[in-house]
Amino acid sequence: QVQLLESGGGSVQPGGSLKLSCEASASAHWFINYYMAWFRQTPGSEREGVAGIAPSSIADYAPSVQGRFTISRDNTKHTLYLQMNDLKPEDTAMYFCARRDRPYASAEDLTPAEFNYWGQGTQVTVSS
Repeated sequence: QVQLLESGGGSVQPGGSLKLSCEASASAHWFINYYMAWFRQTPGSEREGVAGIAPSSIADYAPSVQGRFTISRDNTKHTLYLQMNDLKPEDTAMYFCARRDRPYASAEDLTPAEFNYWGQGTQVTVSS
């Protein structure tokens, strides 16, 4: 069965950096042809889109992380990354990796309902 496994979360002070990884235990075809994204969620809040990246590597970002986060993908390793810089307390959340439900489809508005494969999440905590 295909799995998406996130890693790289942890605790960091404001202004610090973390790099998240999401490895897909799947074939190159399963990963390469799909738009991938990162979402985050805090207790009591709705899941929100953070960043997404198309098969072409064109990237989309939520306004709150634009200029601070960078999403990338390594198709040979079937892995998605999220480099997070200048972290703020409001970035504290569980971060999830997800795959779009249709191949070659964009999801620049980062709507959770448009994704059908999800990882179990990795916790990011930003505090003094």
